[in-house]
Amino acid sequence: MINRVIIRSKVVQVAYSYFITENRSIADAENELLHSLKKGHELYYALLQLMIDLTDLQAQRLETARNKYLPTEEERNPNTRFVDNRFIQSLRNNPDFVEHYKDEPFSWSITAENFLNRMLDTIVASDEYRAYMTGPFSDDAIDCEFWRTVFKNIIAPSDDLTETIENLSLYWNEELNIEATFVLKTIKHFRSENEEVKMLPMYKDDEDRTFALDLLHNTLANEKLYRSYIDRFTKNWEIERIAFMDVVIMMVAISELTKIPSIPTVVTLNEYIELAKTYSTEQSGTFVNGVLDAIVKELKKEGIITKD
Repeated sequence: MINRVIIRSKVVQVAYSYFITENRSIADAENELLHSLKKGHELYYALLQLMIDLTDLQAQRLETARNKYLPTEEERNPNTRFVDNRFIQSLRNNPDFVEHYKDEPFSWSITAENFLNRMLDTIVASDEYRAYMTGPFSDDAIDCEFWRTVFKNIIAPSDDLTETIENLSLYWNEELNIEATFVLKTIKHFRSENEEVKMLPMYKDDEDRTFALDLLHNTLANEKLYRSYIDRFTKNWEIERIAFMDVVIMMVAISELTKIPSIPTVVTLNEYIELAKTYSTEQSGTFVNGVLDAIVKELKKEGIITKD
């Protein structure tokens, strides 16, 4: 599910690309934003699919061992608790999940086979796997908790996963931590709900989609005005010393400050200061904070910003 932290980040990226492009179109930029958000949401489903593909790979390994010329007793009669996991079975058959991949299936075994094998090896060698496989019994709650623990402690923090998703999609680079929290929330829903679990939607509600488009449109349409605000309070700075990303971040912030009255000023300031720390230079957080604070005070005096 896309939240407003992701939306602000995507708007800044698309706005930056728009401003440095010669033949630019606001309509094209808005389409790129929606495409970027859609591709980012696919990471949520891909991470869920990863657990299914790991299960299927282990099932293949067990079958291969069983069909050896001289299999051991353990290979002939393996412990199948992992491949029979109830959460994976429920996820695999979930209507929302099936519908999402109906037209465009995704498989880690095809796109990142080596990574899939390495990740399965890591899981099978883990204490979490050993405890689960040797437990006295298993039920829906235990099966969900196993994957919640494995995903939280092994999969999500993996540098191998981070590198792999960066190679798979440019749109996934910055969203792993956020989408991982949504995956954990989804696993928890499977554990606690008796009815069919709904996958998390792309947007929490229609307002988030409107917020994304309005934020970008107002930034691009008011480029000269917002630049004039920034120029007014950076007169003591040589323009070439100001990182252009800082300028873009402040323009998007001004768009939110002046055009979206439902979001408190302090929330907006904090969000874009954090974006500056992430995307720009070491000094950008302090610089953006100072300039935006001055702009807010002036625009409040002029009655342009009326919210707290």
